[in-house]
Amino acid sequence: MARIPDKVVEDTVVELLRLAVTKLPADVEAALGRIFGEEDAPASRMQMQAILENLKLAEGTGTPLCQDTGIHVFFVKLGAECGDLEALIRRGVERATKEVPLRPNAVHPVNRKNPGTNLGVHMPYIYYEPGTDGCLEITVMPKGAGSENMSQLAMLNPSAGEKGIKQFALDTILRAGSNPCPPILIGMGIGGSADICMGLAKKALLRPLGSSNPDPDLARLEKELFGALNGIGIGPMGLGGKNTLLGFHIEHAFCHTASHPVAINIQCWAARKASARIHPDGKVEFLTHAVMAAREHGSNAAGEGTGSGQKAAGKKGGV
Repeated sequence: MARIPDKVVEDTVVELLRLAVTKLPADVEAALGRIFGEEDAPASRMQMQAILENLKLAEGTGTPLCQDTGIHVFFVKLGAECGDLEALIRRGVERATKEVPLRPNAVHPVNRKNPGTNLGVHMPYIYYEPGTDGCLEITVMPKGAGSENMSQLAMLNPSAGEKGIKQFALDTILRAGSNPCPPILIGMGIGGSADICMGLAKKALLRPLGSSNPDPDLARLEKELFGALNGIGIGPMGLGGKNTLLGFHIEHAFCHTASHPVAINIQCWAARKASARIHPDGKVEFLTHAVMAAREHGSNAAGEGTGSGQKAAGKKGGV
């Protein structure tokens, strides 16, 4: 099997980070536009209009759409041979921090020292799973603090059942309020162990908006929770309105008969992610964003640097 060149992988990581922080995927932009059309209160419409204008400004100038460019969580499907993937991803993150630029957010959890590179122990964090299509697939999710800080995990009594799941979701959203910058995307994990459950909640954020879990019971629960919580009244940026959620996605794992873990991971209105599939011959196919053909073949996957003097196109709270 041909080995993917190291430079193609590294350049692709840089480009994924650039895309993720400067342009939202089409499904997220469409949902934000729909919400703007549905809101009728002056405050909520003003907030949604500011969000949509910010998106245009960020894309037009190639600057981050939020000053909090997050910490960087990667999801990798290993289906093709490559070099030291973790080292290549770390090099790509360090380059992107300078070239995009990204705000250096990663710090030591105790002494709070910041190396300025967005690198550290287990940072960026990388989830690995086997791939089956003969390609290497990389997804990055920049995760801001305003939404991440609202995450919750509960080890429910198994007897709590669906009622307990729904109560946990309601309590979590009410506690979060305006802090995660609504309208928000909810990822819920159910089952597994405590660590598996929270990982599932984060993975649920990657699904396209409007998609349903293939399990009919979970699809029904997603629909019921979205319907109940979207109209809770928190509204865009917490100023009231008809829409509080972008979506509600659930992922699950079987769990111990005596356990009932449930986790929620929240993503703000800037539901950022970017994915690419790298073929063994070095061709790069971007899955979440439209990218010029020349950059899809790995020859210049990172594009041109935008300079270290740029600032985020707009601001949002909760960071």
